[in-house]
Amino acid sequence: MKPKALFNWSSGKDSALALYKTLQENRYEVTTLLTSINKEFQRISMHGVHVSLLEQQAANIGIPLIKMELPKEPSMEEYREIMNKTMSEIQAQGVTHSVFGDIFLEDLRQYREEQLNSIGMKAVFPLWKQNTSDLIHEFLDLGFKTIVTCVNGNYLDKSFAGRIIDQNFINDLPKNVDPCGENGEFHTFTFDGPIFKNPIQFTIGETVKKTYPKPKANPEEEDGEYIFWFCDLLLK
Repeated sequence: MKPKALFNWSSGKDSALALYKTLQENRYEVTTLLTSINKEFQRISMHGVHVSLLEQQAANIGIPLIKMELPKEPSMEEYREIMNKTMSEIQAQGVTHSVFGDIFLEDLRQYREEQLNSIGMKAVFPLWKQNTSDLIHEFLDLGFKTIVTCVNGNYLDKSFAGRIIDQNFINDLPKNVDPCGENGEFHTFTFDGPIFKNPIQFTIGETVKKTYPKPKANPEEEDGEYIFWFCDLLLK
């Protein structure tokens, strides 16, 4: 009998490719998709994708979805409390592994592993340390289609929001931007590919600018802000 696993689903390209590889390898029985959403706005954190599109993804993948609703700006204590409750419920279903689409971020991997180890679960990283240029080309060659829903204005301008990722998109990326956006340069919504029964039907809405204050390393530091461009997608 294969171990049961939950898959941490972000709605984007890395998640889609990691899930594809997990299903192809067939080492785990993926019983659940888990996605964190902003309770107030009913959108996936950072990706800005509305929950209605997330639900369509899950329906077309054919794996049950659990939405972990978080406050707009949760404290670490609130986050841990909600996460622990959610994971306890999932664990009670016999799930022993948790799969992530992370590629490079060492600190994040260590945090995930420590949290899971504390409750007797194991983390799985199907894409870990793979070349991101190879990954994005593999993703496209497999027939996946994805659209950019969020752009970090410190790396890319507004024009990249709402673009479909293809070879032209990759060619247009500045040299300091990872082709998978692994440093937070951009986030995506995957709407077609081999894990879906049918493509997700949507229309492109407006692109909006949002700013967030930069945390200060010391009181003397000047005020700064992070700029993000969000392209809204509307379910047909």
